[in-house]
Amino acid sequence: MKVAIYGAGAMGTVLGAFLMRSGEKVDLITRNKAHVKALNQKGAHIVGSVDMRQDVHALLPSEMKTKYDIIFLMTKQLNNKEVVTYLKDYLSEDGVICSMQNGLPELLISEIIGEENVFGCTMNWSAFMEGSGVVHLASKNTPKTLSFGLGSFHQEKRVHLEEIKRLLSQMGDVTLEENFMGVKWSKLLINSSFNGLSAILGYTLGEIAANKTSRRVFQCLVKECIDVAKENQIKIAKVQGVDIVKLLDYQTKLKQKFSFMLIPLLLRKHSASKSSTYQDIEAGRKTEIEAINGIITHYGEKAGVDTPFNEKVIQLVKQLENGQLKPDFENVKYFQDLL
Repeated sequence: MKVAIYGAGAMGTVLGAFLMRSGEKVDLITRNKAHVKALNQKGAHIVGSVDMRQDVHALLPSEMKTKYDIIFLMTKQLNNKEVVTYLKDYLSEDGVICSMQNGLPELLISEIIGEENVFGCTMNWSAFMEGSGVVHLASKNTPKTLSFGLGSFHQEKRVHLEEIKRLLSQMGDVTLEENFMGVKWSKLLINSSFNGLSAILGYTLGEIAANKTSRRVFQCLVKECIDVAKENQIKIAKVQGVDIVKLLDYQTKLKQKFSFMLIPLLLRKHSASKSSTYQDIEAGRKTEIEAINGIITHYGEKAGVDTPFNEKVIQLVKQLENGQLKPDFENVKYFQDLL
């Protein structure tokens, strides 16, 4: 089997290092020339909850020569149409793409390479770049924490499904999800509540949960996602075995207080996580906020559910992108009128 990780930034480098450590052969592909050079010269150095050095094979997109049976897609969604069209020529006859991106990118990917050739995977852990060749694993190093939810829209023909599961199992627990849309929405719930807010406030997940005001904003973002999913008849799947909807949804003041108290406990394993949106802002890159919170607002409008907190997150992140705002906890004031 020929395997590649396309878009081997922080998350892709961690996955690649774990796979290579287990004896798998995988190409790590990224446009970051300095990262490719460091990976090939010194190997991947994973720090944080682990301290691991692992030789890997990295290359630039322009250096791709072979056709792959499995490509794990881990780029941002900003140019998905162009990226997937490019990758189509590097798939073997029965090759598949397993998207490990935020939001619901599988719909567009299916239009380009066919629904039967697309898998989606949620990653319930986080990592961020510390420098070329060096990645910080922010989540705890346990199979249960470093977990994956794997599925597809096409239930009959699922070529390479077992091989993808076997590969990912080298790093953490893998669950084959029949409620694939529900799994995607479980990750969307977390991303829409955390990614943009982390960038706006300049906070990690643990810091957001520790402060009562930012935790309340986080709670309201969670609630909007739950309400939108319900109105669209989408059953949000459990996250690492936890029914997050049952725990965090509320209709009464008492349940709302209970939900508020639970948030720090539910997030403690990932407290050091810094969102990808925050990392993009720090690096001066455009974010994929429209592919995260924009899905909530889109489905909300479709179902007649108001989503003011998600709309505010999009607005503020756009201001961060344009340099009109800087990550700072003082920005929590922009949510005060909604609380």
